[in-house]
Amino acid sequence: MKSQPKEKTTGIQAKLAQFFNSLHINNRFFYVLMACIVLFMFGFIYPSLFLFSKLFLFAVSLIFLLDGFTLYFVAKGIEATRILPEKFSNGDQNPISITIENRYTIAIIATIIDELPFQFQIRDFSLTHKLKPQETKKLNYELKPTQRGEYHFGDLLVYTKSSIGFVSRKFTFETPKTVKTYPSFLQLKKYDLLAFNQQSRHHGIKKIRRIGHSFEFEQIKEYVQGDIIRDINWKATAKRNQLMVNQFQDEKSQHIYTIIDKGRVMKMPFDGLSLLDHAINASLIINSVALRKHDKAGSFSFSKKIDNFVVAEKRNSQMNLILESLYNVKTDFHESDYSYLYATVKRNIRQRSLLILFTNFESLDAVHRQMNYLRGINKNHLLVVVFFKNTHLEEIAAKPAKTIQEIYDKTIAEKFMNDKKLIVSELKKYGIHTLLSSPKDLTIDTINKYLEIKARGLL
Repeated sequence: MKSQPKEKTTGIQAKLAQFFNSLHINNRFFYVLMACIVLFMFGFIYPSLFLFSKLFLFAVSLIFLLDGFTLYFVAKGIEATRILPEKFSNGDQNPISITIENRYTIAIIATIIDELPFQFQIRDFSLTHKLKPQETKKLNYELKPTQRGEYHFGDLLVYTKSSIGFVSRKFTFETPKTVKTYPSFLQLKKYDLLAFNQQSRHHGIKKIRRIGHSFEFEQIKEYVQGDIIRDINWKATAKRNQLMVNQFQDEKSQHIYTIIDKGRVMKMPFDGLSLLDHAINASLIINSVALRKHDKAGSFSFSKKIDNFVVAEKRNSQMNLILESLYNVKTDFHESDYSYLYATVKRNIRQRSLLILFTNFESLDAVHRQMNYLRGINKNHLLVVVFFKNTHLEEIAAKPAKTIQEIYDKTIAEKFMNDKKLIVSELKKYGIHTLLSSPKDLTIDTINKYLEIKARGLL
Protein backbone atom coordinates (compact mmCIF):
# COMPACT_ATOMS: atom_id res chain seq x y z
CA MET A 1 0.00 0.00 0.00
CA LYS A 2 2.88 2.34 0.71
CA SER A 3 4.36 1.79 -2.73
CA GLN A 4 1.40 3.33 -4.59
CA PRO A 5 2.25 6.99 -3.80
CA LYS A 6 5.80 6.34 -4.97
CA GLU A 7 4.53 4.86 -8.24
CA LYS A 8 2.29 7.86 -8.76
CA THR A 9 5.20 10.18 -8.03
CA THR A 10 7.40 8.30 -10.48
CA GLY A 11 4.69 8.56 -13.17
CA ILE A 12 4.35 12.30 -12.63
CA GLN A 13 8.12 12.73 -12.80
CA ALA A 14 8.23 10.76 -16.05
CA LYS A 15 5.51 12.94 -17.58
CA LEU A 16 7.29 16.10 -16.44
CA ALA A 17 10.56 14.82 -17.88
CA GLN A 18 8.79 14.01 -21.14
CA PHE A 19 7.20 17.47 -21.17
CA PHE A 20 10.44 19.38 -20.64
CA ASN A 21 12.22 17.14 -23.12
CA SER A 22 9.72 18.07 -25.83
CA LEU A 23 9.60 21.79 -24.93
CA HIS A 24 12.02 24.01 -26.85
CA ILE A 25 12.15 27.79 -26.49
CA ASN A 26 13.01 29.45 -29.80
CA ASN A 27 15.42 32.33 -30.39
CA ARG A 28 12.55 34.67 -31.19
CA PHE A 29 11.43 34.61 -27.55
CA PHE A 30 14.92 35.46 -26.33
CA TYR A 31 15.19 38.33 -28.79
CA VAL A 32 11.92 39.79 -27.49
CA LEU A 33 13.09 39.23 -23.92
CA MET A 34 16.32 41.10 -24.68
CA ALA A 35 14.25 44.02 -25.99
CA CYS A 36 12.28 43.94 -22.74
CA ILE A 37 15.52 44.11 -20.72
CA VAL A 38 16.67 47.10 -22.75
CA LEU A 39 13.37 48.84 -22.00
CA PHE A 40 13.87 48.22 -18.27
CA MET A 41 17.38 49.67 -18.52
CA PHE A 42 16.02 52.83 -20.12
CA GLY A 43 13.24 52.81 -17.49
CA PHE A 44 15.79 53.68 -14.82
CA ILE A 45 16.76 56.74 -16.84
CA TYR A 46 13.25 57.63 -17.99
CA PRO A 47 10.75 56.61 -15.27
CA SER A 48 7.83 56.95 -17.68
CA LEU A 49 9.19 53.86 -19.57
CA PHE A 50 9.33 51.70 -16.46
CA LEU A 51 5.58 51.09 -16.34
CA PHE A 52 5.53 50.41 -20.08
CA SER A 53 8.34 47.88 -19.60
CA LYS A 54 6.29 46.04 -16.97
CA LEU A 55 3.27 45.92 -19.24
CA PHE A 56 5.42 44.75 -22.14
CA LEU A 57 6.95 41.96 -20.02
CA PHE A 58 3.49 40.88 -18.84
CA ALA A 59 2.22 40.77 -22.45
CA VAL A 60 5.26 38.75 -23.59
CA SER A 61 4.78 36.27 -20.74
CA LEU A 62 1.09 35.93 -21.55
CA ILE A 63 1.81 35.32 -25.25
CA PHE A 64 4.50 32.80 -24.31
CA LEU A 65 2.04 30.81 -22.17
CA LEU A 66 -0.65 31.07 -24.83
CA ASP A 67 1.75 29.83 -27.50
CA GLY A 68 2.79 26.86 -25.38
CA PHE A 69 -0.80 26.03 -24.44
CA THR A 70 -1.80 26.05 -28.11
CA LEU A 71 0.88 23.50 -28.99
CA TYR A 72 0.25 21.19 -26.03
CA PHE A 73 -3.54 21.42 -25.96
CA VAL A 74 -3.75 18.61 -28.57
CA ALA A 75 -2.06 15.46 -27.25
CA LYS A 76 -1.06 14.11 -30.67
CA GLY A 77 -0.96 17.20 -32.80
CA ILE A 78 1.33 15.69 -35.43
CA GLU A 79 1.50 12.28 -37.08
CA ALA A 80 4.46 11.41 -39.32
CA THR A 81 5.69 8.27 -41.08
CA ARG A 82 8.74 7.55 -43.19
CA ILE A 83 8.37 5.37 -46.29
CA LEU A 84 11.56 3.59 -47.38
CA PRO A 85 12.19 1.26 -50.33
CA GLU A 86 12.84 -2.39 -49.56
CA LYS A 87 16.44 -1.98 -50.75
CA PHE A 88 18.74 0.73 -52.02
CA SER A 89 20.47 0.78 -55.39
CA ASN A 90 24.17 1.56 -55.00
CA GLY A 91 25.36 4.69 -56.80
CA ASP A 92 21.81 5.79 -57.73
CA GLN A 93 19.39 8.33 -56.33
CA ASN A 94 16.90 6.41 -54.18
CA PRO A 95 13.55 8.08 -53.39
CA ILE A 96 12.34 8.42 -49.79
CA SER A 97 9.08 9.99 -48.70
CA ILE A 98 7.74 11.32 -45.40
CA THR A 99 4.01 11.69 -44.80
CA ILE A 100 3.10 14.28 -42.18
CA GLU A 101 -0.39 15.12 -40.89
CA ASN A 102 -1.33 18.29 -38.99
CA ARG A 103 -4.06 17.52 -36.44
CA TYR A 104 -4.08 21.02 -34.96
CA THR A 105 -6.89 23.47 -35.65
CA ILE A 106 -4.30 26.14 -36.50
CA ALA A 107 -1.59 26.43 -39.14
CA ILE A 108 1.79 25.27 -37.90
CA ILE A 109 5.37 25.28 -39.19
CA ALA A 110 6.95 21.83 -39.02
CA THR A 111 10.67 21.15 -39.16
CA ILE A 112 11.41 17.48 -39.88
CA ILE A 113 14.75 15.97 -38.91
CA ASP A 114 15.41 12.45 -40.15
CA GLU A 115 18.16 10.49 -38.40
CA LEU A 116 19.99 9.27 -41.50
CA PRO A 117 22.51 6.41 -41.57
CA PHE A 118 26.06 7.38 -40.68
CA GLN A 119 27.35 6.30 -44.12
CA PHE A 120 25.88 9.45 -45.68
CA GLN A 121 27.67 11.75 -43.19
CA ILE A 122 24.78 14.24 -43.43
CA ARG A 123 24.44 15.96 -40.07
CA ASP A 124 22.32 18.97 -40.98
CA PHE A 125 19.42 17.32 -42.80
CA SER A 126 16.04 18.97 -42.23
CA LEU A 127 12.83 19.73 -44.10
CA THR A 128 10.68 22.73 -43.15
CA HIS A 129 7.10 23.12 -44.36
CA LYS A 130 4.04 25.09 -43.34
CA LEU A 131 0.92 22.99 -42.82
CA LYS A 132 -2.63 24.25 -42.86
CA PRO A 133 -5.13 23.05 -40.23
CA GLN A 134 -5.92 19.32 -40.68
CA GLU A 135 -3.63 19.15 -43.72
CA THR A 136 -1.63 16.09 -44.80
CA LYS A 137 1.50 16.46 -46.93
CA LYS A 138 3.89 14.02 -48.55
CA LEU A 139 7.48 15.23 -48.66
CA ASN A 140 10.06 13.58 -50.90
CA TYR A 141 13.85 13.55 -50.91
CA GLU A 142 16.57 11.33 -52.36
CA LEU A 143 19.67 9.62 -51.02
CA LYS A 144 22.62 8.30 -53.01
CA PRO A 145 24.49 5.49 -51.24
CA THR A 146 28.05 4.79 -52.32
CA GLN A 147 28.71 1.64 -50.31
CA ARG A 148 27.06 -1.74 -50.29
CA GLY A 149 25.81 -3.03 -46.96
CA GLU A 150 23.23 -2.25 -44.31
CA TYR A 151 22.01 1.30 -43.68
CA HIS A 152 20.35 1.94 -40.31
CA PHE A 153 17.77 4.71 -40.06
CA GLY A 154 16.96 6.15 -36.63
CA ASP A 155 13.99 8.12 -35.31
CA LEU A 156 11.96 10.73 -37.10
CA LEU A 157 11.86 14.06 -35.22
CA VAL A 158 9.30 16.77 -35.91
CA TYR A 159 9.54 20.24 -34.32
CA THR A 160 6.30 22.23 -34.53
CA LYS A 161 5.68 25.89 -33.85
CA SER A 162 2.87 28.36 -34.43
CA SER A 163 3.09 31.66 -36.29
CA ILE A 164 4.06 33.31 -32.97
CA GLY A 165 7.20 31.20 -32.86
CA PHE A 166 8.10 31.55 -29.16
CA VAL A 167 7.88 27.82 -28.40
CA SER A 168 8.48 24.61 -30.33
CA ARG A 169 7.17 21.18 -29.44
CA LYS A 170 9.18 18.11 -30.38
CA PHE A 171 7.45 14.95 -31.53
CA THR A 172 9.57 11.80 -31.67
CA PHE A 173 8.45 8.93 -33.89
CA GLU A 174 10.42 5.79 -33.22
CA THR A 175 10.78 4.39 -36.72
CA PRO A 176 14.17 2.62 -36.81
CA LYS A 177 14.66 0.54 -39.92
CA THR A 178 17.52 -1.19 -41.72
CA VAL A 179 17.77 -1.05 -45.50
CA LYS A 180 20.26 -3.11 -47.48
CA THR A 181 22.13 -1.47 -50.35
CA TYR A 182 22.53 -3.75 -53.36
CA PRO A 183 24.45 -3.24 -56.60
CA SER A 184 22.80 -0.84 -59.01
CA PHE A 185 19.62 -2.76 -59.87
CA LEU A 186 17.87 0.47 -60.95
CA GLN A 187 20.12 0.54 -64.01
CA LEU A 188 18.67 -2.77 -65.19
CA LYS A 189 15.58 -1.02 -66.50
CA LYS A 190 17.71 1.46 -68.40
CA TYR A 191 19.57 -1.29 -70.24
CA ASP A 192 16.60 -3.49 -70.98
CA LEU A 193 16.65 -5.73 -74.04
CA LEU A 194 14.53 -3.16 -75.89
CA ALA A 195 17.57 -0.89 -75.87
CA PHE A 196 19.34 -3.17 -78.31
CA ASN A 197 16.83 -3.54 -81.12
CA GLN A 198 17.12 -1.74 -84.41
CA GLN A 199 14.93 1.13 -83.25
CA SER A 200 17.26 1.88 -80.34
CA ARG A 201 18.40 5.47 -80.02
CA HIS A 202 20.05 5.30 -76.60
CA HIS A 203 23.23 7.30 -76.37
CA GLY A 204 26.32 5.12 -76.35
CA ILE A 205 24.66 1.89 -77.49
CA LYS A 206 26.07 0.85 -80.85
CA LYS A 207 23.98 -0.79 -83.51
CA ILE A 208 25.91 -3.94 -84.44
CA ARG A 209 24.92 -6.17 -87.30
CA ARG A 210 24.06 -9.61 -85.92
CA ILE A 211 25.36 -12.63 -87.79
CA GLY A 212 24.16 -16.05 -86.65
CA HIS A 213 26.60 -18.99 -86.57
CA SER A 214 24.52 -21.86 -85.31
CA PHE A 215 23.33 -24.70 -87.54
CA GLU A 216 19.72 -23.52 -87.35
CA PHE A 217 18.95 -22.09 -90.80
CA GLU A 218 16.96 -18.85 -90.99
CA GLN A 219 16.93 -17.49 -94.57
CA ILE A 220 18.84 -16.83 -97.79
CA LYS A 221 19.66 -13.21 -98.45
CA GLU A 222 21.77 -11.04 -100.74
CA TYR A 223 25.45 -10.82 -99.96
CA VAL A 224 26.66 -7.56 -98.43
CA GLN A 225 30.14 -6.52 -97.43
CA GLY A 226 31.06 -8.18 -94.12
CA ASP A 227 29.22 -11.46 -94.68
CA ILE A 228 31.29 -14.62 -94.30
CA ILE A 229 32.37 -16.04 -97.66
CA ARG A 230 31.97 -19.67 -96.58
CA ASP A 231 28.25 -19.07 -96.09
CA ILE A 232 27.70 -18.27 -99.79
CA ASN A 233 24.94 -20.41 -101.29
CA TRP A 234 26.28 -21.17 -104.77
CA LYS A 235 23.05 -22.74 -106.08
CA ALA A 236 21.01 -19.67 -105.13
CA THR A 237 23.77 -17.47 -106.54
CA ALA A 238 23.55 -19.27 -109.92
CA LYS A 239 19.77 -18.91 -110.01
CA ARG A 240 19.71 -15.21 -109.09
CA ASN A 241 22.89 -14.30 -110.94
CA GLN A 242 24.14 -12.47 -107.83
CA LEU A 243 25.86 -13.49 -104.65
CA MET A 244 23.48 -14.99 -102.06
CA VAL A 245 24.42 -16.18 -98.57
CA ASN A 246 22.82 -18.44 -95.99
CA GLN A 247 21.85 -16.68 -92.81
CA PHE A 248 21.62 -18.66 -89.60
CA GLN A 249 20.01 -17.84 -86.32
CA ASP A 250 22.18 -16.49 -83.57
CA GLU A 251 23.50 -19.24 -81.32
CA LYS A 252 22.00 -19.07 -77.84
CA SER A 253 22.53 -20.57 -74.38
CA GLN A 254 26.23 -19.79 -74.35
CA HIS A 255 28.00 -19.51 -71.01
CA ILE A 256 28.86 -15.99 -69.84
CA TYR A 257 30.84 -15.38 -66.64
CA THR A 258 31.75 -12.05 -65.09
CA ILE A 259 34.86 -12.26 -62.92
CA ILE A 260 35.55 -9.44 -60.47
CA ASP A 261 38.98 -8.73 -59.03
CA LYS A 262 38.37 -7.56 -55.46
CA GLY A 263 42.02 -6.99 -54.56
CA ARG A 264 43.70 -3.75 -53.59
CA VAL A 265 43.98 -2.51 -57.19
CA MET A 266 40.20 -2.03 -57.18
CA LYS A 267 40.09 0.24 -54.12
CA MET A 268 40.63 3.45 -56.08
CA PRO A 269 37.60 5.80 -55.77
CA PHE A 270 35.81 7.49 -58.65
CA ASP A 271 32.66 9.60 -58.40
CA GLY A 272 32.02 8.42 -54.85
CA LEU A 273 32.24 4.72 -55.74
CA SER A 274 35.27 2.48 -55.72
CA LEU A 275 36.37 0.80 -58.94
CA LEU A 276 35.14 -2.44 -57.38
CA ASP A 277 31.60 -1.08 -57.02
CA HIS A 278 31.67 0.24 -60.60
CA ALA A 279 32.69 -3.26 -61.72
CA ILE A 280 29.95 -4.87 -59.60
CA ASN A 281 27.27 -2.59 -61.07
CA ALA A 282 28.46 -3.31 -64.62
CA SER A 283 28.62 -7.04 -63.85
CA LEU A 284 25.02 -7.07 -62.65
CA ILE A 285 23.78 -5.35 -65.81
CA ILE A 286 25.82 -7.45 -68.24
CA ASN A 287 24.47 -10.61 -66.59
CA SER A 288 20.94 -9.30 -66.99
CA VAL A 289 21.58 -8.52 -70.66
CA ALA A 290 23.07 -12.00 -71.20
CA LEU A 291 20.02 -13.68 -69.68
CA ARG A 292 17.71 -11.60 -71.87
CA LYS A 293 19.79 -12.71 -74.84
CA HIS A 294 19.00 -16.31 -73.79
CA ASP A 295 22.56 -17.00 -72.66
CA LYS A 296 23.55 -18.63 -69.37
CA ALA A 297 24.99 -16.08 -66.95
CA GLY A 298 27.15 -16.56 -63.88
CA SER A 299 29.67 -14.63 -61.82
CA PHE A 300 32.29 -14.88 -59.09
CA SER A 301 34.96 -12.75 -57.44
CA PHE A 302 38.55 -13.50 -56.51
CA SER A 303 41.54 -12.21 -54.62
CA LYS A 304 43.52 -14.71 -52.55
CA LYS A 305 40.66 -17.15 -53.08
CA ILE A 306 37.46 -17.55 -55.08
CA ASP A 307 34.26 -16.24 -53.49
CA ASN A 308 30.58 -15.81 -54.33
CA PHE A 309 30.61 -18.35 -57.16
CA VAL A 310 27.35 -18.54 -59.10
CA VAL A 311 27.29 -21.22 -61.82
CA ALA A 312 26.14 -19.98 -65.20
CA GLU A 313 22.51 -21.00 -65.65
CA LYS A 314 19.40 -19.72 -67.40
CA ARG A 315 16.60 -19.89 -64.84
CA ASN A 316 14.06 -17.52 -63.36
CA SER A 317 15.89 -17.12 -60.05
CA GLN A 318 19.32 -16.58 -61.59
CA MET A 319 19.30 -12.76 -61.35
CA ASN A 320 18.34 -12.93 -57.67
CA LEU A 321 21.23 -15.32 -57.02
CA ILE A 322 23.67 -13.06 -58.84
CA LEU A 323 22.34 -9.97 -57.04
CA GLU A 324 22.78 -11.59 -53.63
CA SER A 325 26.22 -12.85 -54.64
CA LEU A 326 27.41 -9.39 -55.74
CA TYR A 327 25.93 -7.82 -52.58
CA ASN A 328 28.16 -10.09 -50.48
CA VAL A 329 31.41 -9.23 -52.29
CA LYS A 330 33.77 -7.92 -49.62
CA THR A 331 36.90 -5.98 -50.50
CA ASP A 332 40.37 -6.68 -49.14
CA PHE A 333 43.86 -5.28 -49.57
CA HIS A 334 45.50 -8.49 -50.79
CA GLU A 335 47.41 -9.01 -53.99
CA SER A 336 45.10 -10.97 -56.29
CA ASP A 337 46.23 -14.54 -57.00
CA TYR A 338 45.83 -15.15 -60.74
CA SER A 339 47.30 -18.65 -60.47
CA TYR A 340 44.40 -19.65 -58.23
CA LEU A 341 42.00 -18.00 -60.69
CA TYR A 342 43.48 -20.03 -63.55
CA ALA A 343 43.21 -23.27 -61.58
CA THR A 344 39.60 -22.55 -60.58
CA VAL A 345 38.52 -21.73 -64.14
CA LYS A 346 40.19 -24.87 -65.47
CA ARG A 347 38.63 -27.06 -62.79
CA ASN A 348 35.08 -25.63 -62.63
CA ILE A 349 34.32 -24.18 -66.09
CA ARG A 350 34.62 -27.05 -68.54
CA GLN A 351 32.59 -25.64 -71.44
CA ARG A 352 34.06 -22.88 -73.57
CA SER A 353 32.68 -19.64 -72.15
CA LEU A 354 32.93 -15.89 -72.42
CA LEU A 355 34.84 -14.66 -69.38
CA ILE A 356 34.66 -10.92 -68.68
CA LEU A 357 37.38 -10.08 -66.18
CA PHE A 358 37.05 -6.74 -64.35
CA THR A 359 40.43 -5.72 -62.96
CA ASN A 360 42.90 -2.85 -63.11
CA PHE A 361 46.48 -2.74 -64.39
CA GLU A 362 48.64 0.34 -63.94
CA SER A 363 51.93 -0.87 -65.45
CA LEU A 364 53.31 -3.32 -67.99
CA ASP A 365 55.18 -5.16 -65.25
CA ALA A 366 51.88 -5.94 -63.53
CA VAL A 367 50.52 -7.42 -66.76
CA HIS A 368 53.67 -9.44 -67.47
CA ARG A 369 53.47 -11.05 -64.03
CA GLN A 370 50.00 -12.37 -64.83
CA MET A 371 50.34 -12.91 -68.57
CA ASN A 372 50.92 -16.67 -68.45
CA TYR A 373 47.74 -17.18 -66.43
CA LEU A 374 45.71 -14.90 -68.70
CA ARG A 375 46.98 -16.73 -71.78
CA GLY A 376 46.17 -20.06 -70.15
CA ILE A 377 42.60 -18.97 -69.47
CA ASN A 378 42.21 -17.55 -72.97
CA LYS A 379 43.40 -20.82 -74.48
CA ASN A 380 40.20 -22.66 -73.56
CA HIS A 381 37.82 -19.72 -73.23
CA LEU A 382 37.17 -16.32 -74.74
CA LEU A 383 38.69 -13.88 -72.24
CA VAL A 384 37.88 -10.17 -72.18
CA VAL A 385 40.04 -8.14 -69.80
CA VAL A 386 38.29 -4.95 -68.68
CA PHE A 387 40.37 -2.34 -66.89
CA PHE A 388 40.07 1.35 -66.16
CA LYS A 389 41.32 4.65 -67.46
CA ASN A 390 42.62 7.06 -64.85
CA THR A 391 40.44 10.06 -65.65
CA HIS A 392 42.26 12.22 -63.12
CA LEU A 393 45.51 11.73 -65.03
CA GLU A 394 43.72 12.58 -68.28
CA GLU A 395 42.59 15.87 -66.76
CA ILE A 396 46.16 16.68 -65.68
CA ALA A 397 47.52 15.80 -69.13
CA ALA A 398 44.91 18.00 -70.85
CA LYS A 399 45.75 21.13 -68.85
CA PRO A 400 48.41 23.49 -70.26
CA ALA A 401 51.58 23.39 -68.15
CA LYS A 402 53.02 26.74 -67.04
CA THR A 403 55.32 25.92 -64.14
CA ILE A 404 58.05 23.33 -63.75
CA GLN A 405 55.91 21.36 -61.32
CA GLU A 406 52.98 21.34 -63.77
CA ILE A 407 55.32 20.19 -66.57
CA TYR A 408 56.56 17.40 -64.33
CA ASP A 409 53.01 16.35 -63.40
CA LYS A 410 51.87 16.44 -67.01
CA THR A 411 54.83 14.33 -68.18
CA ILE A 412 54.18 11.68 -65.52
CA ALA A 413 50.45 11.64 -66.35
CA GLU A 414 51.16 11.16 -70.05
CA LYS A 415 53.58 8.34 -69.22
CA PHE A 416 50.95 6.47 -67.20
CA MET A 417 48.37 7.02 -69.94
CA ASN A 418 50.78 5.65 -72.51
CA ASP A 419 51.39 2.62 -70.28
CA LYS A 420 47.67 1.87 -70.40
CA LYS A 421 47.78 1.87 -74.21
CA LEU A 422 50.82 -0.40 -74.16
CA ILE A 423 48.94 -2.81 -71.88
CA VAL A 424 46.12 -3.00 -74.43
CA SER A 425 48.63 -3.72 -77.22
CA GLU A 426 50.41 -6.34 -75.13
CA LEU A 427 47.20 -8.24 -74.37
CA LYS A 428 45.99 -8.05 -77.97
CA LYS A 429 49.33 -9.44 -79.11
CA TYR A 430 48.44 -12.71 -77.40
CA GLY A 431 44.88 -12.75 -78.72
CA ILE A 432 43.26 -11.54 -75.51
CA HIS A 433 40.35 -9.14 -76.00
CA THR A 434 40.69 -5.95 -73.99
CA LEU A 435 38.48 -3.07 -73.01
CA LEU A 436 39.97 0.13 -71.58
CA SER A 437 37.13 2.23 -70.22
CA SER A 438 36.49 5.12 -67.88
CA PRO A 439 34.42 4.17 -64.80
CA LYS A 440 31.43 6.27 -65.86
CA ASP A 441 31.29 4.58 -69.30
CA LEU A 442 32.07 1.09 -68.03
CA THR A 443 28.55 -0.33 -68.35
CA ILE A 444 27.95 0.99 -71.89
CA ASP A 445 31.38 -0.12 -73.12
CA THR A 446 31.03 -3.58 -71.61
CA ILE A 447 27.59 -4.10 -73.16
CA ASN A 448 28.89 -2.99 -76.56
CA LYS A 449 31.80 -5.42 -76.27
CA TYR A 450 29.45 -8.26 -75.40
CA LEU A 451 27.16 -7.41 -78.33
CA GLU A 452 30.14 -7.21 -80.66
CA ILE A 453 31.34 -10.67 -79.63
CA LYS A 454 27.85 -12.09 -80.07
CA ALA A 455 27.42 -10.45 -83.46
CA ARG A 456 30.78 -11.66 -84.76
CA GLY A 457 30.20 -15.18 -83.46
CA LEU A 458 33.57 -15.32 -81.71
CA LEU A 459 32.44 -17.53 -78.88
